[in-house]
Amino acid sequence: MADLVQAVEPLLEEHQRLTELMADPSLHANAGRARSVGRRYAQVNQIVQAYQAWRTAADDATAAAELAEADASFADEVPALEAARDQAEAALKEILAPRDPDDARDVIMEIKAGEGGEESALFAGDLLRMYQRYAERKGWTVEILDLNGTELGGVKDASVAIKARGNPEPQDGVWAHLKYEGGVHRVQRVPVTESQGRIHTSAAGVLVMPEADDPTEVEIDPNDLRIDVYRSSGPGGQSVNTTDSAVRITHLPTGLVVSCQNEKSQLQNKEQALRILRARLLALHAEEVAAAASDARRSQVRTVDRSERIRTYNFPENRIADHRTGFKAYNLDRVLDGELDAVIQSAIEADAAARLAAAGE
Repeated sequence: MADLVQAVEPLLEEHQRLTELMADPSLHANAGRARSVGRRYAQVNQIVQAYQAWRTAADDATAAAELAEADASFADEVPALEAARDQAEAALKEILAPRDPDDARDVIMEIKAGEGGEESALFAGDLLRMYQRYAERKGWTVEILDLNGTELGGVKDASVAIKARGNPEPQDGVWAHLKYEGGVHRVQRVPVTESQGRIHTSAAGVLVMPEADDPTEVEIDPNDLRIDVYRSSGPGGQSVNTTDSAVRITHLPTGLVVSCQNEKSQLQNKEQALRILRARLLALHAEEVAAAASDARRSQVRTVDRSERIRTYNFPENRIADHRTGFKAYNLDRVLDGELDAVIQSAIEADAAARLAAAGE
């Protein structure tokens, strides 16, 4: 008990400071900072509530045990109260286990067709629609930042921002769910371009990054950028603009390159590209921190490495399989319609088990 109290005491003090800060009108003059503070308040408040529930349950169990010593009629209540105390303690320990500090953040997702030509692009389009429908089911908003399509309706590459409303609890955040989606998604089906009915295998890559709350969170020196402008083009390479509105930004220190051509305005495309670049730099920093941290941090299920094959979508069998968690189901049609909860939950549970095991070491 003393260890739990000691672990929570600093958070109780932080909770008080955050409560006072949230009540300060000047905080809300900066939307990005207000969102960051609000996210941290939601995280700490969740722990404080679990701590208070555990203290109440522990006090009730102790009081019942003391009363039972003086009056045997109270003895029947002791087992149930002790069970409630133990359950509250387990819940507190679980919530205290180190978790990803970005869980409550919104995300920027990039989807790119891989080898496989038009079929891969069509599958990338399927993935984009799947995530759009999943976001709709969650009550999140989806903003297309950039999209490069094909003549048959496929997607060569797309960048989207997915946002929650308000300040969700960490476990309800967009990143908390979609961070497991990064990697290679493989599809097995008969392509629409296949006349012989043969099953083909192709793939698309997904990259998911937490989004910076505001531009000041990730500082970018303008001198570190090379900005090129060019004429945007649509499916098949035809020109869709008569002006050089498309923008390509190269971050010289890291070599990261971001291109945007979705908007008609060069300035708008530049802002969207910078937004994606900030998310990539934030993700790069997180990966560097993770690489220098303990094995527990690196053992999480999520990955932003497109080279790792994470999932297979088998159309002939209507089957979806996650290769990291062993999840398998025969409802691929519904998954592609946005019913992703079960497959994502398998990753969340595997990740939670790894965090709890690490916390107990």
